Amino acid sequence: MRNVLKSATLESKFPLLTVENGCIISKDANVTVAFRVELPELFTVTSSEYEAIHSSWVKAIKVLPNYSVVHKQDWFIRENYTPEMQKDDLSFLSRSFERHFNERPYLNHACFLFLTKTTKERMRMQSNFNTLCRGFLVPKEIRDKETVHKFMETVGQFERIMNDSGFLKLIRLTSDEIIGTKENPGLVEKYFSLSLEDTTVLKDIQLNPEDMRIGDNILCLHTLSDVDDLPGKVSTDNRYEKLSTDRSDCRLSFAAPVGVLLSCNHLYNQYIFIDDSAENLKKFEKQARNMHSLSRYSRSNQINKQWIEQYLNEAHSLGLTSVRCHCNVISWSDDREELGRIKNDVGSQLALMECKPRHNTVDIPALYWAGIPGNEADFPAEESFYTFIEQALCFFSGETNYKSSLSPFGIKMVDRLTGKPLHLDISDLPMKKGIITNRNKFILGPSGSGKSFFTNHMVRQYYEQGAHIVLVDTGNSYQGLCNLINRKTGGDDGVYFTYTEKNPISFNPFYTEDGVFDIEKRESIKTLILTLWKRDDEPPTRAEEVALSNAVSMYIDKIKTGISPSFNTFYEFVKGEYRKILKSKEVREKDFDIANFLNVLEPYYKGGEYDFLLNSDRELDLLSKRFIVFEIDAIKDHKILFPITTIIIMEVFINKMRRLHGIRKLILIEEAWKAIAKEGMAEYIKYLYKTVRKFFGEAIVVTQEVDDIIASPIVKESIINNADCKILLDQRKYMNKFDSIQALLGLTDKERSQILSINMANNPNRKYKEVWIGLGGVQSAVYATEVSLEEYFTYTTEETEKLELMRLTEKLGGNIELAIKQIAEKLKTKS
Repeated sequence: MRNVLKSATLESKFPLLTVENGCIISKDANVTVAFRVELPELFTVTSSEYEAIHSSWVKAIKVLPNYSVVHKQDWFIRENYTPEMQKDDLSFLSRSFERHFNERPYLNHACFLFLTKTTKERMRMQSNFNTLCRGFLVPKEIRDKETVHKFMETVGQFERIMNDSGFLKLIRLTSDEIIGTKENPGLVEKYFSLSLEDTTVLKDIQLNPEDMRIGDNILCLHTLSDVDDLPGKVSTDNRYEKLSTDRSDCRLSFAAPVGVLLSCNHLYNQYIFIDDSAENLKKFEKQARNMHSLSRYSRSNQINKQWIEQYLNEAHSLGLTSVRCHCNVISWSDDREELGRIKNDVGSQLALMECKPRHNTVDIPALYWAGIPGNEADFPAEESFYTFIEQALCFFSGETNYKSSLSPFGIKMVDRLTGKPLHLDISDLPMKKGIITNRNKFILGPSGSGKSFFTNHMVRQYYEQGAHIVLVDTGNSYQGLCNLINRKTGGDDGVYFTYTEKNPISFNPFYTEDGVFDIEKRESIKTLILTLWKRDDEPPTRAEEVALSNAVSMYIDKIKTGISPSFNTFYEFVKGEYRKILKSKEVREKDFDIANFLNVLEPYYKGGEYDFLLNSDRELDLLSKRFIVFEIDAIKDHKILFPITTIIIMEVFINKMRRLHGIRKLILIEEAWKAIAKEGMAEYIKYLYKTVRKFFGEAIVVTQEVDDIIASPIVKESIINNADCKILLDQRKYMNKFDSIQALLGLTDKERSQILSINMANNPNRKYKEVWIGLGGVQSAVYATEVSLEEYFTYTTEETEKLELMRLTEKLGGNIELAIKQIAEKLKTKS
């Protein structure tokens, strides 16, 4: 008597025999090669690119021999974000960011491809001959070694065709990845536990068709196995209406509704069975003749005959290959109520594909068993439908979730669909890959689009990774972050320069911490003094340049002997000692009028109108300071203070650029670039954008008005052409002007569609703004800038929130970090 027990061991029913050389051998002597598939990220593929991917699949499948099975298996597993709290060097804001996303649910996607060589007999087997229905399995012997050898050759061709497409990547799975090791489970073990985690435990399996369970999880199956359930028309891709406008198209693959857009635990299995196409067509010819002879008895026979003939006409006239296809969605939950919701979700997503949702309560054990990696030949033949390769491939899901950059350097952004934090490198890795040739950035975003939040978020993370940052701002956007850094470093960093009547802006350009005055430093001092002395339309003579150069050199020598560096001591040196030197050299007044020189510079000497400007008693060497903000809103129209301030800003950054070898440095110019450009500094901006890349530097310009870009030759010719990374925020207010922006920035239609989709379908349960990042016209995507409450109050530019923070900081003795914590906690408690 056969086994009549209600339970059996997995070992007795297990259909796989061994894994050798990366090939899975089943007990029925079928050979399977497994791959991991890297798909393109969603919302980054155009219609023509989807067609190109589809074409690559067609070419690859056509090289496979008859009686092969192509099985693509997409895993979508709900997981929770695990914060990176274990790092010792996490700052207050980084830690609050990680805490904010703690346990954030998201859908983890992994895609696998299995190519199986089986026999004609196995391809025709139905569910009653499934290995589950047999009492025991006797391993068969592979007698025809030549067939296996040829199959492996075609698998190599398949892999080459797909990898050469440039859109997706096949990576062959090793034996350890398939069967696992002592430390890590393999893919087969993960399949039996429905988990992608590295720690899995095999669970009991209950194969009741109406109530199949794996451990505590109850399985639910929807199938596409009948032509009657299929849509009248299929395509490689569809328009995604939520992110499309009347001027732009967002595309997703035809099967995306049951892929990345289905937010529950599920497996999406796609099968293509390659029979003998000629034999299939002969069978249909015979069937058509039978239908013709029976057509007088039933109108349905006549219609069926017409359909079969149409299929045959297509096959013969277009040279199409007849194949069988099947797709199914296996979803699960450990809660029956939730499973009911999941069942409805899967059904509605299939309906979006214009398929008839068929909840299958009969075949789930057989189809689950056939989905075991390497057991594709066990698929029940009656569950498939006849079609052509091209149509079958339309049911392949074509995209995956956003992926983090494989780089130690980068910034944290957020996946716009699921809200999962991503590590994104927009500087080093793209340079290494040749996607961009410089690290410069151009940021465009109207007021209220989240521009300040993004730039604060970016520069804060650059600073925490060791970069030197110089910010030129008009509007106190970086005051909170600068004060936080200043407090954290005990006043050693986070230098904020701004102008008020009580505390006017002041510098000491003559001071260096290490006492080194290189050529760049000397030249910047001379340029500064020339700016104070001469008007723009009054160039100095050669004799005046020499005299000034000598004065600066001699003064620097005096500093090295112990004199206190400042403009006051420089003025006194020129008035006294240097005047005598000139007299002894008999330098004529017409060559260098020292009286005129001293008279013009007198307002900057002690007691003068601007004596505060160049005589700061703060002995600050800005070369060693890593976070410096120049807030110039109050002086941007001042004819004296503004030109001098801009020269000092430029000198500070050039000094860092030239002297800090191997250290990342960044200058970000907010709306101030307009004022700088007006004052004859356009040449400097051009120079900066062209030169900074050679010194491991980045120049970033931020603007909010479209008209400024179009009208300014500096932006148009210098900044845009030399900024390979372009960052745009919500542009919907400029929808009617976007054609000119697109032409000016050199954006492709794909990039245009991505930009115009910004903030169109934001999740109302999350507070964030979206941002588009494009790299060299090659790589682009829309990300979300979502921050914790602590970061929000650090970056905020809202007047009332800033005042509340400043008052509480003052009350707490200047402890801004504690003030931010208290405000954030108060809000969290309320919510």
